[in-house]
Amino acid sequence: MLRATARVPGFVDGADIHLVEASPVLRRAQASTIAPHVANWHPSVADLPDLPLFVVANEFFDALPIRQFQRHGAGWAERQVALVPGAGSAATLGFSLGAVTAFGALVHRLQDTADGDIVETCAPAQPIMDRIAAGIATHGGAALIVDYGNWRSRGDTFQAVQGHVPVDPFAAPGHADLTAHVDFEALARTADQAGAAAGPVVPQGVFLERLGITARAARLAAGLSGGALDAHVAAHRRLTHPEEMGSLFKCLAITPATAPPFPGMNP
Repeated sequence: MLRATARVPGFVDGADIHLVEASPVLRRAQASTIAPHVANWHPSVADLPDLPLFVVANEFFDALPIRQFQRHGAGWAERQVALVPGAGSAATLGFSLGAVTAFGALVHRLQDTADGDIVETCAPAQPIMDRIAAGIATHGGAALIVDYGNWRSRGDTFQAVQGHVPVDPFAAPGHADLTAHVDFEALARTADQAGAAAGPVVPQGVFLERLGITARAARLAAGLSGGALDAHVAAHRRLTHPEEMGSLFKCLAITPATAPPFPGMNP
């Protein structure tokens, strides 16, 4: 982004760069990557300054912890991690179901689910989105959320990935990335409640096409050949094709309520 915006006169010089990162190791890696630019680091979104915010959250919300609930009649049983019997006398980590309760926060999901369906919630996402949206509503700016997910949560999307390969989440706890699909409806509702405008949710491929990615890719391809051209074409396909990231990833924009539509969000 810094390389791209360097072409806009005055943009980078006027930008105050803030990165939300709790890990000291990753902070050092980020500082090295963006040098000679200087950034400010924060352990939490709550610590961002009260200034106009221009936020990009790419594969951020999918990494937040979730809860899973399985419907049983008019109630829900939470899917929990527990010790389960293994071979012989050994016990291993696995899934179990808690007691069936009403879970008032999921009453509205009785209308679009059936027995056995799983719904996921992400409580940490709400205060984060509330802080971002409230800041934008008060001080101006915009946020772009790019992540894999759907308008409304349904089904078991929890997964563990290690070395770019799906793995058993209990095989080596702490050594795999844990992710789940983002519930964009929940994010949009929180943003609306904070006084900002949210939506619509647009597939990544559609969003990028509206911004002119194919024309840009064609211009770049004109100067490439051989393996470099093959890699370029594959990258364009990966980002935009419906069978790859084009449909799985969604884009959600947050803007002040009085702002014009976010580029790429409307036909």
